[in-house]
Amino acid sequence: MADSSFDIVSKVDHQEADNALNQARKEIEQRYDFKGTDASIEWSGEAVLIKASTEERAKAVLDVFQTKLIKRGISLKSLESGDPVPGSKEFRITSTIKDGISSENAKKISKLIRDEGPKSVKSQIQGDELRVQSKSRDDLQEVQRLLKAADLEVDLQFINYR
Repeated sequence: MADSSFDIVSKVDHQEADNALNQARKEIEQRYDFKGTDASIEWSGEAVLIKASTEERAKAVLDVFQTKLIKRGISLKSLESGDPVPGSKEFRITSTIKDGISSENAKKISKLIRDEGPKSVKSQIQGDELRVQSKSRDDLQEVQRLLKAADLEVDLQFINYR
């Protein structure tokens, strides 16, 4: 019998992220506590640019955006935000949405599987994802439980289970 396998990926649905940003923008335009603060949120290429007149308002806009992401099923582990940076008249926060598993995180995950997972399981890094193989499907499910329980700094999904 051939080996069973699955892939570990970290992908973000960009349409859902765009929907979350648009919902956050609408809420910021309508909320009374944002009136007169020149608060805004918008895409700047692949990054999200948050602007507001004070540092506290900029953080509040980020909080609204994070709430909308959670409601849309996007993990906050996929969002990387900087600190508010003062500009000429406003504070800015630049956030990026991480897609894919970085090579150092892939190495950490692979090492975790090697050290704590069942011995029959093999993992290999393929670009920004990992392929996990074993003869036993039970061992693969054990690896999934192990990775879900581990506190990693990336949001993981398991796909192509065969």
